[in-house]
Amino acid sequence: MSAKDDIPAIFLDKISPRGLEAIQKCKDFVENYCLPADEIYFSQMSNDPSKRWASTPDITEKLKVKARELGLWNMFLSKHYKEGPQFTNLEYGLMAQYLGRSFIAPEATNTSAPDTGNMEILAKYGNDYHRKRYLEPLLNGKIRSAFLMTERGTSSSNALNIACSATLNSNGNYVVNGLKWFASGAGDPRCDVWLVMCKTENNPKKPYDNHSVLVLDPKKALASGKAKLIRPLTVMGYDDAPHGHCEIEFINYEVPKEDMANVLLAGLGKGFEIIQSRLGPGRIHHCMRAIGAGEFALLRTAQRANNRIIFGKPLAQRESFITQYAQSKIEIQKCRLLVLDAAHKIDLTSAKLAQREIAMAKIETPKTIVKIIDWCIQMFGAEGLSQDTELARMWVHSRILRIADGPDEAHLNQLGRNEAKNFKKADEFFGTFETKRAKLLKL
Repeated sequence: MSAKDDIPAIFLDKISPRGLEAIQKCKDFVENYCLPADEIYFSQMSNDPSKRWASTPDITEKLKVKARELGLWNMFLSKHYKEGPQFTNLEYGLMAQYLGRSFIAPEATNTSAPDTGNMEILAKYGNDYHRKRYLEPLLNGKIRSAFLMTERGTSSSNALNIACSATLNSNGNYVVNGLKWFASGAGDPRCDVWLVMCKTENNPKKPYDNHSVLVLDPKKALASGKAKLIRPLTVMGYDDAPHGHCEIEFINYEVPKEDMANVLLAGLGKGFEIIQSRLGPGRIHHCMRAIGAGEFALLRTAQRANNRIIFGKPLAQRESFITQYAQSKIEIQKCRLLVLDAAHKIDLTSAKLAQREIAMAKIETPKTIVKIIDWCIQMFGAEGLSQDTELARMWVHSRILRIADGPDEAHLNQLGRNEAKNFKKADEFFGTFETKRAKLLKL
């Protein structure tokens, strides 16, 4: 099947010939290389605790070589970034739906989170040092990164609550104190940069200028003994090694004042601007990968239904299965249209001006995909709960997205507040009816 057949007709003429070729290559790469490699990846993961967090599967590096040969590398960096291949967000969104079908595909193409968001902000806000020291090796897939924002016991969906502090001491050095957790990527032995959201001021009159992002060398920080990687946290029982979602504590970790020019990203008080810039397109990437996972789950379930005999008849021939399968395809298509609309709006304007479309896609897509994969597990039976299918892992990753990059409730509340600002337009609209009706009666 051609990748062109998966593109909604309304967007087909928005795709460049080069973009269409890359989308097809991405589909073929995932189907011919990445999906068969997923099982190899997990078989190469060590179960020895001393090695599990110290090594990475060899198959990933082999696929990276192939991806680069095909030109499938850093596709997420849109036309707004000279460092990338100049695809639009719409074009990359259509690639991401294939990448989401495979566990290994995002890393194999250097498009996995949190590196994608971190590369974007280093490209946009980083100085020459940041670009040379961190951005270039990230772009080349030589290192990994982590973004340290979430805090334990804190409603981190409202970044005003971030309390990890970086304060000046008498020597003019910044001293970092606080506990970060669910720092995705921090467990990887290749993780070579932490971007840390800290509170650097305490001005109640300018609450959105109180936070900054620090760019820290994790090896240097950990070697000091003043920063501690306490533990990897599990997600629904998965440790996600070697990537990890880690708890990290800073106890009077000092950043010398002479280093601050290369540690403070974009300047003091720029934290909110940076994270909003980082999260906008990233939410679209997550959603499109989730759609890919949902499509793959349905495909896997169709295979199961063809061979699962229920009272002498294949499940695939049961009316209830057929109708629910069809409904799931409809729901995925609705999500696809929402996400691609948001991606296209970003291309035409900016992530800031596409907040409404991004919010709609972010609210609806993970929720829908979780429901669909849950049904797929139900159709599989006990096997769907086990490691013998991809479904349990896909369900967990999709469930994470209902919290990651802002929970459903936060986006829904913000969307609702913004829509409520237009309520008065309803009075204006219907208030003209009497005048229009009167004019019609005079005709």
